[in-house]
Amino acid sequence: MKILVAEDDLTSRRILSSVLGKIGHETVETSDGLSALAVLESPDCPRLAVLDWMMPGMDGPEVIRRVREKGNDRPPYIIMLTTRGSKEDIIAGLGAGANDYLAKPFDTGELQARVEVGRRMVELQDALVESREALAYQAAHDSLTGLLNRRAILDRLAAWTMEARDGHVAVGLLDIDHFKRVNDTLGHQAGDEVLRRIASVMKEFCGADGAGRMGGEEFLALRRPGGNGDPFNFFDSLRERIAKTSIKTETGTVSVTASIGVALAAAGTAEDRILTAADDALYRAKNLGRNRVERAF
Repeated sequence: MKILVAEDDLTSRRILSSVLGKIGHETVETSDGLSALAVLESPDCPRLAVLDWMMPGMDGPEVIRRVREKGNDRPPYIIMLTTRGSKEDIIAGLGAGANDYLAKPFDTGELQARVEVGRRMVELQDALVESREALAYQAAHDSLTGLLNRRAILDRLAAWTMEARDGHVAVGLLDIDHFKRVNDTLGHQAGDEVLRRIASVMKEFCGADGAGRMGGEEFLALRRPGGNGDPFNFFDSLRERIAKTSIKTETGTVSVTASIGVALAAAGTAEDRILTAADDALYRAKNLGRNRVERAF
């Protein structure tokens, strides 16, 4: 683990680094508070720090307060190191945001033990953050295709529409043509592979934040305002790419086509109005022979 050692006394700093290095840790050394703060605010900051209380430029408690104000999801575990050992000093150090307290002169065994506690706490914090991120991902994504799910893509539509001050969000409601035939002739596993492959093409065209699965074989594709070219041509290119894609499954290779209904959403346009317009255009594309893109009136 990378550990910051912030100590203005050179001898103490070298001893700390030597002890930590012997138990397998990489150390980053600083001799003043401002440098320590810069290290802890860097993108790849150490997850554990040993900070002296008294340092030039900025003292340890102030460094800790500044770090805690950032509200990082993966905050560093900080051990305060000082000769000040009164109850009031300990309370002040912990109140500033320190996780632990080690008095000078320190015992190397105690330092190692406290660092080990810090390492375990960092690992627990990382596991908690990763679990929370995984749950958030699962709540917003379709488990089969990896695209945004219905709720998440509609939330994205609402957000993009709200931001569309000088243009329109292009909304494409896409349905795979004759998808039931794929399931009936090649099986549901093949059908799932088709859905995954179409999702991959959509993600390539629209980005991970502009493509979602509405349910079954129906998808929603979004294009932000300001994109190059006519939105209709954009969705027609998506349709062509889908039609030219050969999809290998365990029961055979299949190609499918898609029909797309396109509507333009200005800032403040109601979600149900946008979806109704796109759905009407999709219905017209189906009735006119499928494998085509139709605009909303």
